[in-house]
Amino acid sequence: MSTTPRTAVPSADTAPEARAARSFALPIAIGVTVLAWASAFVVIRAVGESLSPGPLALLRLLVGAAALGLFQLGRAWVRPSGREWGFLAAFGVLWFGAYNIGLNFAEQTLDAGTASMVVNIGPILLAIGAALVLGERLTGRVILGAAVSFAGVLLIGVQSGAGGFDDTVGVLAAVLAAVVYTAGVLFQKPLLVRLPAAQVTFLGALAGAIVCLPFLPALVAELQVAPVAAVVGGVYLGIVPTAIAFSTWAYALQRMPAARLGLTTYLVPPIAILLALAAFGEVPGPLAILGGVLCLGGVALSRKRAKAAAE
Repeated sequence: MSTTPRTAVPSADTAPEARAARSFALPIAIGVTVLAWASAFVVIRAVGESLSPGPLALLRLLVGAAALGLFQLGRAWVRPSGREWGFLAAFGVLWFGAYNIGLNFAEQTLDAGTASMVVNIGPILLAIGAALVLGERLTGRVILGAAVSFAGVLLIGVQSGAGGFDDTVGVLAAVLAAVVYTAGVLFQKPLLVRLPAAQVTFLGALAGAIVCLPFLPALVAELQVAPVAAVVGGVYLGIVPTAIAFSTWAYALQRMPAARLGLTTYLVPPIAILLALAAFGEVPGPLAILGGVLCLGGVALSRKRAKAAAE
């Protein structure tokens, strides 16, 4: 008498449980990404006096690539095509390499909160770029959410300020970081259609580390005199905001449009300001608080599921 294996017929409650697990996994991945990236602005500011922009980027990427490589061991490997290798190189060089150097340079003169606010013009650029390059549709909710959140960023910028002409170079470096971050995501998104997220993240970090290798002699020299806290900070940047957060970002990017996911990073500036308050005693003013509320409101608005009739 033939029998049907149990695994061939799912139970009535297995599918709902699996869907529930997935529904929780996505917001958790987004939350981990946002919190880790917010902390990165504060840590970069803290260790910037001991490690210069290029060497700090290299240290972060070497640690991050090593951690991601260990995670990749034993996992399925999908051979990239020639086109995908090109996209991987562009993604890694732009987001992991150029972004980290630009952000580290910006925070030589800008405080953590201001740097995070300037970099967060990125979601606006990403929403436009995703529509032009990836063919994603700009829904009314996404546009409205972007406008509300961007207004919040502007209010925080008015309150915190960049500090005048002396910080112009730092602001430009932060703007450059936002531009290359946007370009990096646009190269990353098509890769996640066929390649595993963990593999894409590992190869991107590896490409970024390779392009930063010219800073190796300076890194060795600076590590010899840097305090232990600065070295620990660099290792933290490699493990948490790089290896972990970029992995959770890639997980989320596989499952939602790039423009909508990019809007969630508007949560980074208010969190970074609160962390900077705890670390450095920086007190945000009333406009910064109002701006943070608008950032949260804009993200919530963009994430709210539109009714079928409205779509």
